[in-house]
Amino acid sequence: MAALSNHGASTLWIALLTAASTATTLALGCATPFPSLAALAAVHMRRRDGLALMALAWAASQVVGLFLLGYPRDGSTLGWAAGLGTAALGSALAGYAALGALRYRSVAARLALAYAAGFTAFKAIILGWALVLGGLHSVMAPDLLAEQFVRNAAILIGLYALYRALVAAGVPAPPQAATA
Repeated sequence: MAALSNHGASTLWIALLTAASTATTLALGCATPFPSLAALAAVHMRRRDGLALMALAWAASQVVGLFLLGYPRDGSTLGWAAGLGTAALGSALAGYAALGALRYRSVAARLALAYAAGFTAFKAIILGWALVLGGLHSVMAPDLLAEQFVRNAAILIGLYALYRALVAAGVPAPPQAATA
């Protein structure tokens, strides 16, 4: 029964955070906050659940972009879709790796570390895709990077507040990996 409860809580949080991410994607015109989700997942979810969240949030963002926001269905757009998918997963893996390498007890420090690692990995992977697909000048413009860093940090704060509010309201927290 406990495994069923853990599975149910994991599924519920994946769905809740995907819905919150999708709302953000709609509000910001397809700017899914992958580094924010990656940090929250790394701190509060098991790795496989965090990766499932990233994959589902990526899929939802593609549906929003292609079917609701009318993004073109051409090779470049599909290439960038693949790039965003790999960057989303890489962002989560970087957040988990950073938390595994440095052990902080404070949730704020853990979120900050996972966010910094996730954002850096996300942008590094996007850089790699930009070298292949083009658009290097726009994805690495310093003012755009700063804006994205701050926007995603603000979204992380909002997602964390949502997480705390839902847990306080009785939504069971997702199971977490054991920490050493």
